[in-house]
Amino acid sequence: MPRPIMPALAAALLLLAAAAASAQGWYEPARGTPERRALMDAIRPQAESLFGAPIEFVVGQLRVAGDIAFAAVQAQRPGGGRIDVRRTPGWAQGYFMEDADHTSGQALLRRRGGQWAVSDFAFGATDVWWAHGPLCTEFRPVIADVCN
Repeated sequence: MPRPIMPALAAALLLLAAAAASAQGWYEPARGTPERRALMDAIRPQAESLFGAPIEFVVGQLRVAGDIAFAAVQAQRPGGGRIDVRRTPGWAQGYFMEDADHTSGQALLRRRGGQWAVSDFAFGATDVWWAHGPLCTEFRPVIADVCN
């Protein structure tokens, strides 16, 4: 493909992604916004209880609809440092399975009184735990693509 078309194609794909998100009824808070920071700060205590502090996240997915949210993140040390899972509190507690992607995590969040709080989360899950039963009923606006 000639180079001049690439920026136009990229712009078109971004518009399609934004339209799809809008059609779903959710949006992704932009990087650097207070809302995105508040969501990551809500997840951080759970991650730090498993990995030890300090933790930062690489966001794979972040969806917000009203007062509910879904996040798929990768935990790491500040600056991109790798987490040695075998030297973490979670490993010592037997939280992690031997063959899991331990630092990959998902969280379902709810905003109450203007504050985001984690309703449910998992790091190192080997299934799509958030796609089952009552979670789909409660969080469908942000996880409809995995719910029946």
